[in-house]
Amino acid sequence: MYQDKVRAKKFLGQHFLKDNDIAIAIAEAVGQSTQLKTIVEVGPGMGVLTSLLLERNFDVLAVEIDRESVAYLKEHLQHPKLRVIEDDFLRDGIEAELPEKYVVAGNFPYHISSQILFRCLAWKDNVVEITGMFQKEVAQRIVAPPGNKTYGILSVLMALYFDGEYLFTVKPESFNPPPKVDSGVVRFKRHELYKGEVNEVLYFKVVKMAFNQRRKTLRNALKPYFNIAFDKLPFSDRRAEQLGVKDFIFLVNEIESYLKNAEQKTI
Repeated sequence: MYQDKVRAKKFLGQHFLKDNDIAIAIAEAVGQSTQLKTIVEVGPGMGVLTSLLLERNFDVLAVEIDRESVAYLKEHLQHPKLRVIEDDFLRDGIEAELPEKYVVAGNFPYHISSQILFRCLAWKDNVVEITGMFQKEVAQRIVAPPGNKTYGILSVLMALYFDGEYLFTVKPESFNPPPKVDSGVVRFKRHELYKGEVNEVLYFKVVKMAFNQRRKTLRNALKPYFNIAFDKLPFSDRRAEQLGVKDFIFLVNEIESYLKNAEQKTI
């Protein structure tokens, strides 16, 4: 283990995994939903997970923003199937550096884990699987079913493109330095169940609007759309957390129909 070789930086949210059994469990989970052997690892740190992925014959592109970690990886983890780049996974334009199709994996920094998923949503045609470590409550939230209080925007947006599965919990003592909370490992498998069934831009807009006022009924949270539709949209007395992905697809399609009719009347 290399946990004492690179200084963990608080501003980067670094907590280096030191439990080899947990690292092996994550490595075994990566790529289980696909035959693809190309990994984009976000924040490899000192390469504990990286080395296990390489042992499993994956081609790994390690994206690391910490210059000290990059230097360590290049010195101590040289491998023909490993490419390390010093970059920010959230940087606009970095997608040009990434493979055509790939699995996203990593021990994600808690403070940017949701942003990483939003990036994966933007690159959904390239990302075939996501296996990562999150703060436990975040991990549970993004795979929560409808009706659950933790069910939210990411739950619904991810479900349009991915099947999510909570795999296991990781205790703070598995890290150096230990975080103050438990972590959870989640795997998302890309699907195309709803491809072509909904206007994706409108879907994102409606879901975000609905959950931004989640305590209100949809009639009130989506008032501009209900006004356009003369209050004839479905699920008017429900709240956002009560609708599954299929319900939102149906609702968005109804909204789009009324929007098109309203547009035609103004022409």
